[in-house]
Amino acid sequence: MEATRICLVRHGETAWNAERRIQGQTDVPLAPAGVAQARAAARHLGGVPFAALYTSDLLRARQTADCLAARLDQAPRCRPEFRERGYGCFEGRTYDEASTLYPEVYAAFLRRDPGHAFPEGGESLRQLHDRVVAGLQALAAAHSGETIVLVTHGGVLDIVNRFVRGLPLETARDFLIPNAGINWIAVRSGQWSLEAWGDTGHLAEAGLDELR
Repeated sequence: MEATRICLVRHGETAWNAERRIQGQTDVPLAPAGVAQARAAARHLGGVPFAALYTSDLLRARQTADCLAARLDQAPRCRPEFRERGYGCFEGRTYDEASTLYPEVYAAFLRRDPGHAFPEGGESLRQLHDRVVAGLQALAAAHSGETIVLVTHGGVLDIVNRFVRGLPLETARDFLIPNAGINWIAVRSGQWSLEAWGDTGHLAEAGLDELR
C-alpha cells in the first residue's frame, strides 16, 4: 500500500503574531511579511504534484492557501476542523495582558491541562485534539496513497505533531512551529510517521515561533 503524505503549512505572519497577541479564532489578515512568507512557501512547493489543497477557514490561513493555489494549480478547499483553537477570553490580548487579567486560567494554560477550556467559548486541549485528529484521519482516508497539502495554525500543528509521535498533550513542546514553516507527515496501514518538521529553508527569515 502506498503511503498517504500530508504537507502541513502554517499560515504566514500576522500583525498580531508580531505583537504576541493571541488570535485564536479571531479573523486577522496576513501582514505584508506574512504574504511574502506564503509566496516563498508556494515557490518551494510549486514542483510537488499535490492531489488536493485544503485550508482552515480562517482568513490568515485562506490568504496563505491563495498564495499556494496558483503555484499548485489547485483550488483551496476550506475545512473548519483545522481552524485554530478557540481561546475565549484570551483572544485579542497579549500574553502579558492575559496573565494579569486571568491568572488562574493562564496557569492552567501554561501547565497544558487537557481538560481546561477557556471561558467565553474557548476550547480545551482535549477538544482541540479530538477535532483535529478526526479531521486528519478523514483527509487521509479520502486521499489514500496520494499527497495533499493543508494550510493551518500553530495550535493545530502542535496537536498533529503530538498525535503522530504519540506524545501526551501535557508534555512540554520540544519542536518549533514557525510561520509559513513546512511540515511533512505520512500514514501507511494506519501507522503515522513524521517525515520533516519546521522547515524554513525557503524563507529569507523565519516568522515568529508562536502557537497563535
